[in-house]
Amino acid sequence: MPQKKETKRPLKAAAMAIAASAVLLAAALLAYFAPFPRLLPALPLPVREAGETRVHFLSVGQGDCTIVESSEGDVLVVDAGDGSFRNNGKIVRYLKGLRPERLSVLVTHADRDHYGGMEAILDCFSVTRCYLPVLASDNEHYSAFLEAVEREGCEQTALTRYKFSESGTASFTCISPTAASETDENDSSAVLYLDCGGVRILLCGDITSSREKLLAEEYSLDETFFDSARVKVRLDHVDILKAAHHGSADSSSAEWLSLLSPAALILSAGAGNPYKHPSGEAMARFRAASPQGKIYRTDELGDLIVSCRGGKYTVTERN
Repeated sequence: MPQKKETKRPLKAAAMAIAASAVLLAAALLAYFAPFPRLLPALPLPVREAGETRVHFLSVGQGDCTIVESSEGDVLVVDAGDGSFRNNGKIVRYLKGLRPERLSVLVTHADRDHYGGMEAILDCFSVTRCYLPVLASDNEHYSAFLEAVEREGCEQTALTRYKFSESGTASFTCISPTAASETDENDSSAVLYLDCGGVRILLCGDITSSREKLLAEEYSLDETFFDSARVKVRLDHVDILKAAHHGSADSSSAEWLSLLSPAALILSAGAGNPYKHPSGEAMARFRAASPQGKIYRTDELGDLIVSCRGGKYTVTERN
């Protein structure tokens, strides 16, 4: 009897080792043939109500990711973080939780903290249209992103002034840059005026105070200067401003903020980032321009969901 027990143990151990090896091999094959983010589960998100438009400002460290969700279920991803493993997984899981009817992506400019996660989105979802910045970046990461766009075969549009898109109760108008001849990487950022259920939101990319001054001067000539299609762009009636360049000191000038007078400011920055964004100077200028305005920071509050309907909005924190 003791001899029988000794022979069973190595057989059992061998069987377990074979089973474990088979599991590892299956996982390796699955990871090889399907990009890892495809295997991630959807994040549990609140269900969008009928007639509701939502704008999601994701906390992706020192980067940007804004997701516009129309009342029809169409989704536009504006920037997609830095391409890190963690942020890519989060963005993909978030989109799975939203279950978009149709999906478009938009890159405001060719800094990696804005386009880094786009390749993962293109690998995991069917993308209808890709809005590209006018000024490209000459590096292998951006080239890989453009190759992913080509593989997807989606419609491509370069973002310049008056480019317009609409879905249900959500629309955007590009008010800057003016042409494809831009040379400054930050000031060539797409500036987007969103109308979401009557709530006006301005996304400023990484523009500096010099571009803010130019836009303010153009608007002072004629308030209809940036009007496009069925949207009236009124910069002096902005409800929510997403601060330019993560709240850097060389953006969010006093004149710009005085023109916009936003009721709320969204700041996308990474906790403890080496650039010390948002800067104390920019924060002080916002408080001076909008004494009653509310400030929402992704580095402090995590993800933010702005629910819009009938010209009114609520902001919910999602940690």
